[in-house]
Amino acid sequence: MLLWLTEYLAQFVSGFSVFQYLTFRTMVSVVTALAASLLIGPLVIERLTHYQIGQTVRDDGPQTHLSKAGTPTMGGALILIVMLITTLLWGDLGNRYVWTAMLVTFAFGVIGWVDDYLKLSQRNSRGLIARWKYFWQSLVAIVAAGFLYLTAEAPAETELIVPFFKEVAIPMGITYVVLAYFVIVGTSNAVNLTDGLDGLAIMPTVMVGAALGLIAYLVGNVEFSGYLQIPYIADAGELAIFCGSLIGAGLGFLWFNTYPAQVFMGDVGALALGAALGVVAIVVRHEIVLFIMGGLFVLEAVSVILQVASFRLTGRRIFRMAPIHHHFELKGWPEPRVIVRFWIITLVLVLIGLSTLKLR
Repeated sequence: MLLWLTEYLAQFVSGFSVFQYLTFRTMVSVVTALAASLLIGPLVIERLTHYQIGQTVRDDGPQTHLSKAGTPTMGGALILIVMLITTLLWGDLGNRYVWTAMLVTFAFGVIGWVDDYLKLSQRNSRGLIARWKYFWQSLVAIVAAGFLYLTAEAPAETELIVPFFKEVAIPMGITYVVLAYFVIVGTSNAVNLTDGLDGLAIMPTVMVGAALGLIAYLVGNVEFSGYLQIPYIADAGELAIFCGSLIGAGLGFLWFNTYPAQVFMGDVGALALGAALGVVAIVVRHEIVLFIMGGLFVLEAVSVILQVASFRLTGRRIFRMAPIHHHFELKGWPEPRVIVRFWIITLVLVLIGLSTLKLR
C-alpha cells in the first residue's frame, strides 16, 4: 500500500526512492510491527482482562501452572493483526507469495481463534475437536499448496533442495503438494505444542522467522542466489517484508509474554505463526532447513507422539509429562531455566541451518 504511494512520491521527491529497496522496507516493517505491538499491547491486555478472557489450566499439569489460571489469553490476535497490517503497508501487494503467506496465516489464526473461544466458553482445555481442527488445517494447507504448485513458473519452485549438496534438486511433481501440506500443518501444530511456557514459543519463532526472512531475500536475488548456489525464486524476496513483520510483532508480544507473562498467545497466535513459518519455507524451497532450525518445535512434537505411542502400546510413559518442556519442569527445573535453555538450543540450530547456505 505505502509502497505504491512512495513510488508515486519518488517522482517529485527523490528521497522516497529509498522505499524501493527491499532491505530498507524490511527494516521498516520490523520497526513498524514492533512499535505497533508495544503501543497496542497494553490496550489489548486491558480488553482481554475486562472481558475475562483468561487461560484455562490443566489440573494434571505442573502445580506451578495453577497460579496462571485467569491470565489473559488469545493475545496472539495482537501478533496476527499487527503482522497483516504491517505487511499490507510495506509489502508488494501484487506479489502472489505475499498474499499466500498472509491468507494462510490469517486462516490458521481463525482456526486457532475458534479453538480458543471454545476452550473459554466451555471452561476446559480441550477446545475444538481434534478431527475438525485438522480438517480445516488440512483444507487450508492443501488449497495453498495447490495454488503454489499450479502457479509455479520455473522448475526450481517445485524441486526439493537438499542442504549441503549444491547440485541436488529433486523434481517433485504433484508430491510437492503433499510435502507442502505436511510442512504447513506440521509446523503449525509443532509451534502450538511448544507454546506452554512464558515466552517459550515466541522467541524461537522470531529467530526462525528472521532466518527464513534472510533466506527469502537471498533466494529472491539473482546475484546472491547464484553466488551461494541456491535456487533463484523470482519475487520470493518480498517475503522478507512478511518475515520482518513477524519479527517485530513477535518481539513486541514477547515484551508482555516474558516470564511472568501478562498475556498468553493462545492457539490463535501459535497455529498462525507455525503456518507462517511453514509457508515461507515452502516458497523459498528450504523445508529441510526449516526442520533443522525449528528443531525445538520438532522435539516438542516428537515427544508428544512418543509419549502417546508408548502409553498406548506398553501402558508406560517415556517422559514425566509431554510436551517435553513439562518433563524438565517436573524434574525440578525452574520455568525461566527451561525457557532460556530452549532459546539457546534454537539459536544454535538456526546458525546450523544458515550455515547450509554456504556449506555446499
